[in-house]
Amino acid sequence: MKTAIRSAFVLTALVTHLAFAQGAATSAPKKVMDGFPPSKESQVTFGNYRQHPYSQWAFRNAGAPLNVLMVPRAGQIYPLQENIDGDIGKIRLKDAEGKDKTVDQILDENYTDGYLVLKGDDIRYERYFNGLSRDYQHIWFSATKSLTSTAFGILLAEGKVNLNDSPAKYIPELKGSGFERVTIQNVLDHSSSLDFKENYTDPNSDFLKHYGPAMNMARVPGGRDAEPQNTEIYGIYDFLSKFIRPNSKEVAGDVFDYNSANSDVLGWLIARISGLPYDRFVQQHIWSKLGAEHDAYTVVDRAYMGIATGGFNSTLRDAARFGKMILDRGRFNGQQVIPAEWVDASIKLSAKDKEKMKNNERYTGAAWIAYKNMWWILDEQKGEYAAVGIHGQVIYVNRDADIVVAFFSSQPVASAAGNNSFWSKIMATQEIARKLKGTGQK
Repeated sequence: MKTAIRSAFVLTALVTHLAFAQGAATSAPKKVMDGFPPSKESQVTFGNYRQHPYSQWAFRNAGAPLNVLMVPRAGQIYPLQENIDGDIGKIRLKDAEGKDKTVDQILDENYTDGYLVLKGDDIRYERYFNGLSRDYQHIWFSATKSLTSTAFGILLAEGKVNLNDSPAKYIPELKGSGFERVTIQNVLDHSSSLDFKENYTDPNSDFLKHYGPAMNMARVPGGRDAEPQNTEIYGIYDFLSKFIRPNSKEVAGDVFDYNSANSDVLGWLIARISGLPYDRFVQQHIWSKLGAEHDAYTVVDRAYMGIATGGFNSTLRDAARFGKMILDRGRFNGQQVIPAEWVDASIKLSAKDKEKMKNNERYTGAAWIAYKNMWWILDEQKGEYAAVGIHGQVIYVNRDADIVVAFFSSQPVASAAGNNSFWSKIMATQEIARKLKGTGQK
């Protein structure tokens, strides 16, 4: 297999372009899934599920175009009180284009599917759009990475893994791959300096021939018809071990270069070290302890392994429960679910952490100051950081304001970089946090 060459013109986020095209469909129907059966032009398919407006339906019904496994809830539901603050939607601010808007207007105009503000146990604001409701799950995409990192901290606290080790110590199949020379901390920080080209348009590229169909999230002719007996790269784990090589021009740990393959490795480490599939580990150690209202589910690859980089789905309220657990340093409903030290580690930044973000031209002008342990950091002093997924999925945590905001979206453009729809919602979120700081629970 030929080694892929790094390209400065290709985005490195794994699921940023998992289909042949992103953005709105060229001839969008007035209504998606219209009729019984749906009209041909309104039909959601495996090929168009990430295109707007088809995505408005697909993102809350991901089990239709994709393969999924259930992540069951357990125990009593942890109650959240509906103490709605009618003034939140009226808060005024400048959006990402410098226009004066209210919070309500920003959400209305920027492809929001759901938005929830949680202060303590109080739901202060909650709105749904585009058919989403409090009872529908919605795909997190790469916000899943933060969940994966959170789960990994359990193994670290149990003494089963060392962050300075190579992933290949625990997964021998990674020997000789681009992951052999890196540390697990490099993987967590997307600082592994991998050398492969994510080419989403050339059907003859190694990437599109192997990774896209292995994930089972990109339509490639014949991809879903493959059999493991005659397919060298069948699932994601095959791709990680057989395709990825190191970038010899970089030193691992020196460069922040967002690459979702890192999260796939972390998910594989969780499974290999714990002896449980990724989805079952998350269920047993996190989801079953959050008093969730609903089951979650995860998208799986072609080998039916959970996609740790971008496959998790939950309701908005349950996403907020996860955020509340992070806000409270891993503690939830009187139980220490995740070690506090591991939660804190995501906002303990070094000068090098910040320098790596500053040196990445893709994020010039963005508010992020660092990327640490698969969390995007806005202000480490305030404890302000977020889990972020393409098309506008966010779980925002602000310790200083004692607030969690979760929102789901179906933004036509996947990437957050330079995306005014995304940043307008982040700016609205930060303004809400400023207004609610110190207000306490009603």
